Amino acid sequence: MTSQTNIDEKYKQAGHVISTAGGTPVPVNDTLVKLLRYFIREDELDFILAFRDRTSQTLEQLMETTGLSETEILDKTRALAARGVIFNQPNRHGVTVYRLLPLLNVGTFEYTFMGKVEDTERNREISALFDQLFDELSEMVQQNYDNLLPSLMQMPPIDRTVPVTENKSTGESIRIEVDESLDASVDRILPTSEVTALIEKFDEIALGHCFCRHHKDISGQPCRQSDLRETCFTFGKSARYTTEQGFARMVSRQEALDVLKKAEADGLVHKAYHPNFDINKAETSICNCCRCCCGNSVENMIAPITNATNFLAVIDTDLCTGCGTCVEQCHTGAAYLGGEGIAQRDTELCIGCGVCAAFCPENAIFLHEGETRIVRIPPKRKSR
Repeated sequence: MTSQTNIDEKYKQAGHVISTAGGTPVPVNDTLVKLLRYFIREDELDFILAFRDRTSQTLEQLMETTGLSETEILDKTRALAARGVIFNQPNRHGVTVYRLLPLLNVGTFEYTFMGKVEDTERNREISALFDQLFDELSEMVQQNYDNLLPSLMQMPPIDRTVPVTENKSTGESIRIEVDESLDASVDRILPTSEVTALIEKFDEIALGHCFCRHHKDISGQPCRQSDLRETCFTFGKSARYTTEQGFARMVSRQEALDVLKKAEADGLVHKAYHPNFDINKAETSICNCCRCCCGNSVENMIAPITNATNFLAVIDTDLCTGCGTCVEQCHTGAAYLGGEGIAQRDTELCIGCGVCAAFCPENAIFLHEGETRIVRIPPKRKSR
């Protein structure tokens, strides 16, 4: 009994270390301990605890902090990397750095469901525990709504919108009007704003499952918007990591572009991710997000949506016929029909994804490109 208590306490200690490893912090509770037991063996707990003071370490540093041999460390890091617990890729200097991954955003959850997950009892148990953890996080936010929301609404953007640029009805490019004042700042770093150009930047491109939709599949809540599943891209060393662990597969630029076109046809939103949420750094991945499954969508969010964008949808009221297509396709509820039956757009909700413009049968919507703005949308307060 005492031994089991000690093991449970060690799992909680490991949970605290993982919860502070970046990404989204999670409560260290029984649900987390149950989840960690699926990904971390009891004889690996001390190794995880060695990351308490430094979440990224070289082999030499790990030998010092753990007292283990090189062979023992390599065995443990390989095993934990295969479960999405450790990231083990060389840095820009060619030195392999072993980084403890968070549970969420981006970590064990994402890598678990990025790979092909069979519908087994074990995987259903893991999926159900993640659902339970998400429910507990949501309840924590709701119970402390007034105290938590002000700080949550100041969080850095999780992702960056890369807009759709082609109208589906006409096949023509969506008109983009650029704020001419942008040229005034020569020091301004312009993030890649066209998805084709983004793909062209990388030689190593890996394709995996959308972890959000895949998780929902295992939970018995399939996506209502798209049947596509392999829509999650990783680039560079992230692509090497995901393919080495079997979470994804390397693809050509042409296959990547073909997948992106299919995603656009289903009205999915291109969202780029950057290291440490810094859009001045090169992209590490791009997701193609739906309205109902994505953890950073209005239908499924726990904490506020925080999105960086350089775009804003603009409606040409002379061309709009009030068909409501943009309202049906909008991911954030920014589009609506005004009193005269003409489409309107709420600036504070628009993430500039271009989906409304892509599906407008009258080609009555264009995009304005300007300075980076952060769109923050709070979760609705639930009635109690």
